[in-house]
Amino acid sequence: MSNKKTGTAQGILVVLSAPSGCGKTSIVERLLKRHPDWVRSISATTRKPRVDEKNGQDYIFLSRTNFEQKIREGRMLEHAEIYGNLYGTPREFVAEQVARGRIVIMTIDVQGTKQIKASWGKEHPLLSVFILPPSVKVLRERLTGRNTEMPEEIEKRIKRAQDEIKEAKLYDQTVLNQNLDQAVLEVEEIILNTSKPRRDN
Repeated sequence: MSNKKTGTAQGILVVLSAPSGCGKTSIVERLLKRHPDWVRSISATTRKPRVDEKNGQDYIFLSRTNFEQKIREGRMLEHAEIYGNLYGTPREFVAEQVARGRIVIMTIDVQGTKQIKASWGKEHPLLSVFILPPSVKVLRERLTGRNTEMPEEIEKRIKRAQDEIKEAKLYDQTVLNQNLDQAVLEVEEIILNTSKPRRDN
């Protein structure tokens, strides 16, 4: 449940990053259940929607021409091309929600975070949190336990994770996900302390 506070809460963009297998998706899902007034940033993409995906709910589906135009106009906070498709974060949605006093949570990689820090600007409220695994050994066990990747793919993910962990110093806060329940509470506390309500006059 969401904490009840007096005053008007400050809207803020929360960027959450973690190596694959560190539980960032689970953390965000739990935070959104505990705080129904918080929102998840919706990404835009040029890929075709899958059968069960809804435009504006799972992704914002755009043509490549439209997407590239938004990039030129500075209307994407960040973007990247992955396997021939463009993915990015539309500025309008985030800016509108933050202006309304909402907490907007975005899960993104280190490179995306660097773009957002540059494009969102220091004049806008931004909190960046990096989720750390207890150890590389535990991370490897978690990835292996998912049974979704071949051993060579797991090793690629481990190597990338080690590179990403070196970038954790770029973030405002780091949280060790040794226990998921505890990690959720720690991230929640960081967000609530950063977005303390403004006192109404």
